[in-house]
Amino acid sequence: MMRQYELVERVRRYNPNTDEALLNRAYVYAMKAHGTQKRASGAPYISHPIEVAAILADLKLDDSTIVAALLHDTIEDTEVTREEIESKFGKDIAVLVDGLTKIKKLDLVSKRAEQAENLRKLLLAIADDVRVLLVKLADRLHNMRTLQYVPEEKRNRIAEETLDIYAPLAGRMGMHDMREELEDLAFRQLSPDAYRSIESRLVNLREKNRHLIAEIEGELTGALAAKRIRARVKGREKRPHSIWRKMERKAIGFEQLSDIYGFRIVVGTVEECYRAIGVVHTRWPVVPGRFKDYISTPKQNDYRSIHTTVVGPGRQRVELQVRTREMEDVAEYGIAAHALYKDSGGTPTEMLSRDSGAYAWLRRTIELLAEGSSSEEFLEHTKLELFHDQVFCFTPKGRLIALPRKATPIDFAYAVHTDVGNSAIGCKINGKVAPLVSELATGDEVEILRGEGHSPPAAWESIVVTGKARAAIRRSTRSAVRKQYTGLGQRMVERTFARAGKPLSTERLQAALSRLARSSLDDVYAAVGRGEMRADDVVKAVHPDWRGERKAKKEAPRSEGWFGLSRGSSLKFRIPGFRGSSTPNAPSSPIPIRGINGDLPVRFAPDGGAVPGDRIVGIMTPGEGITIYPIQSPALKEFDDEPHRWLDVRWDIDEAAAQRYPARVKLMCSNAPGTLAQIAQVISEHAGNIDNIRMARRSPDFTEMTIDVEVYDLKHLTAIIAQLRTKPVVASAERVNG
Repeated sequence: MMRQYELVERVRRYNPNTDEALLNRAYVYAMKAHGTQKRASGAPYISHPIEVAAILADLKLDDSTIVAALLHDTIEDTEVTREEIESKFGKDIAVLVDGLTKIKKLDLVSKRAEQAENLRKLLLAIADDVRVLLVKLADRLHNMRTLQYVPEEKRNRIAEETLDIYAPLAGRMGMHDMREELEDLAFRQLSPDAYRSIESRLVNLREKNRHLIAEIEGELTGALAAKRIRARVKGREKRPHSIWRKMERKAIGFEQLSDIYGFRIVVGTVEECYRAIGVVHTRWPVVPGRFKDYISTPKQNDYRSIHTTVVGPGRQRVELQVRTREMEDVAEYGIAAHALYKDSGGTPTEMLSRDSGAYAWLRRTIELLAEGSSSEEFLEHTKLELFHDQVFCFTPKGRLIALPRKATPIDFAYAVHTDVGNSAIGCKINGKVAPLVSELATGDEVEILRGEGHSPPAAWESIVVTGKARAAIRRSTRSAVRKQYTGLGQRMVERTFARAGKPLSTERLQAALSRLARSSLDDVYAAVGRGEMRADDVVKAVHPDWRGERKAKKEAPRSEGWFGLSRGSSLKFRIPGFRGSSTPNAPSSPIPIRGINGDLPVRFAPDGGAVPGDRIVGIMTPGEGITIYPIQSPALKEFDDEPHRWLDVRWDIDEAAAQRYPARVKLMCSNAPGTLAQIAQVISEHAGNIDNIRMARRSPDFTEMTIDVEVYDLKHLTAIIAQLRTKPVVASAERVNG
């Protein structure tokens, strides 16, 4: 365990003006607070915060961050309070420590929800002071170094969380050494056999090539010195997790890897970077397609360097990174290299927000907090955003857009602006019209074609790979569905007021909101439209003396009639307002209608149908009967100006008598032999029944299929669509409502 004076000396080496008294006071206070507490290894608990502080001292952080590291577990694991820390160490340090304190007493339903809520709180704290993240990453690194002492049942969960969240976060912050160590420690726990296999091969390779690295370093240094370029050349070996990930991604064996060894050339200026590349490329052959210039186009985490691969000495492929000393600092320390401990004015967060692209990304990610409907949804968005493998594309005006690998033009559109994504109807890639589901590559120029009044289909959510796009699509879908419910509910309320002979005024309805436990009129209408509230209840809230329609017609005789369905099947509905008459304004009461031979036939909407589980409405057509639509059907807009034709209907299904109902699915598929057979097999295996198929060639590579399928209910339909989307021949699959 590091002694008190050793920690102070380590900080003083990079910060001669350190407040030694503050560090000493924090060290002693933390030691007393944790007292006799032990870690799982049996070591004194205080050893953990001291090691976390040491990791941060290696990153050359300021006194407040080192003190926060020493105190970071005191609020959570001892009797110490935030107020006590603030009184003894100041508000700045108290805020840092509180941001790191986990939520321990939340009523959460799952470990995943707890993880999501803790991440949400952590990122909110980071928004105020990014040093919270640096302490948290150091805390996780030391915990991973001592993972073998944790109970076995917890190790995999901690390792998975590290690989999913903390290692990518370190990478996004530019802290590559920390990211790689976190990945290796998690990889060793989750895949011990694979880790041991790669490690043993690396040991053999080191023995075989023990002179090669020194030889290449010497030859590179000599070649650069001959051109009067002073450079430091250093060889390095890829880590096991990085090797494993590349083997998986490219489906190749260990022996086929050509870049296990890489070399870093560090020079004084940007000009010397390009001169060094010129020397290397004129001396050794270049491997095509292996040149990347992150100096002219930096990564989002501020990483800058030139990457190239050449066939070097001994006909060995050599991967080179060329950068300046300043770029080397950023690559090594990441966001911590932004002069946090220098007297450059402003708070650390203010300095980072001025200088750091990594912090700008973090700010954008935190904006998702306001867009997700739950902590778990936010966790999903954050994981999507953390994937650091990127492609770089351009707008027609030359603006650079960085996206994760496998991103589509839909992701690109939302990265430009949410409105652009919501109104996207097509795209051009490098001047040619292409599907919105195309996978983008670095260097693509993407033009988004927009349509006025267009809204994104819900199916896009399964296509996009960025959290921002997914959040915006979900938000737009919720808004569209809510608008439908609100419109339906308003018409139902207006009709109920009219039948009751009571005046409806916005002012009186506003005054009754508290009695209805809603905050706005739209909330009331949406609740009625969804079936959460009866329209009668709204009338009673405004006119308490009204007895209600149910009581008014208590003695009225009931009549039942059979409604015939298209295709000869039968369906039971509860239809308020119908008593065996076609009069739209008949008294309202949910009456079960059964049978086949009645005056009014009932049929499904011709384009898409409806299935149990859908919220449905009926549209009355004189002389023809009632057509049943799902509430999300765009066709309902045609009847917005005819509220007298709307009927509030409900499914009344006999679960014992299984029956299929019509639905429609649209697929964009590869134009390849066997595609139709694969699709039919999926539907057959899930007990669906194909009624009709229409196909249209949209491009030489893609065919659009529209399939009328019969299913038992919404859950059944959703399962079929989900399985179709897993097929490689299916680019997209979505339900259609006419």
